[in-house]
Amino acid sequence: MPLIVICGLPASGKTRRSRELQDYFESRGKLVYVLSENRAVPKAGFRKNDHFIDSQKEKLIRSDLKSEVLRLLDKTSVIILDAGNYIKGYRYELFCATKAARSTQCCVFCGIQKEQAWEFNLQRIGEETAESEGMENASIQDNSNIPYIKDTFEGLCMRFEEPHSNCRWDNPLFVSFPEDKLDFDNIFAALFESKPLPPNQSTQNPPLSSTNYLFELDRLTQEIVRDILSARKVGILGPITVNQSQTLVNIPTNVNAIQLNRLRRQFLNYTKLHQTTTGSLEKAPQVFVQFLNANCKD
Repeated sequence: MPLIVICGLPASGKTRRSRELQDYFESRGKLVYVLSENRAVPKAGFRKNDHFIDSQKEKLIRSDLKSEVLRLLDKTSVIILDAGNYIKGYRYELFCATKAARSTQCCVFCGIQKEQAWEFNLQRIGEETAESEGMENASIQDNSNIPYIKDTFEGLCMRFEEPHSNCRWDNPLFVSFPEDKLDFDNIFAALFESKPLPPNQSTQNPPLSSTNYLFELDRLTQEIVRDILSARKVGILGPITVNQSQTLVNIPTNVNAIQLNRLRRQFLNYTKLHQTTTGSLEKAPQVFVQFLNANCKD
């Protein structure tokens, strides 16, 4: 499903924007999943400020959120990742995961001045106040109303890596300040009216292949190369008939054994990447001969 990555400074309004996006997409008939850092932290048994000053706890929460994103990714519903997402490398990992799932993604940056964010942070009620007012369950399940302490706030602001639209993993980028209204229509278009980026071949798992199939294919292609070289040795210069192929081998006479074996290895490597789990050897000689004829032209 399409992914919306929310990012911004502490107390910049990320959770508010997540709720607005959830309401909008649900009004458009979409199934929406909101993955919230504010819920993941207390669920893991951590207090908000203790979590952010401990790198190991932070890594654990980021890992949990990423795993949940990977589990839910498909092409129909919407995932909203409500978290700081302040590390550009982490946003790049999410971008690669979206590409691998052949889905779409956008980034919503909650822009704000640092001083204004601190003012908003001071308006929050705190854990002690929440418990004294009978809001203990709310503070356990969602710590969005708990303020950051000064050291935590300053540390997160210092570590924040602002998204930029010229970075492919942050693009398309939608910037929204507290007084702005979200550009819902363009966000919807970016997720549902644009083509997903093709996944990188290097990150794709090649199809599984039968070990016996690859072994037999290697043997067959060696025999065909050997037949071609033997025919050249006895003076046959025209098209050559090889075993199990109805197509004649028609390659220039100046093609030597080194070139033929290089093409054979290319053919085997291509087959490993594109062959299904159980390949048929019946058509393999025919396909290999066609491959040679196509790649050995004058």
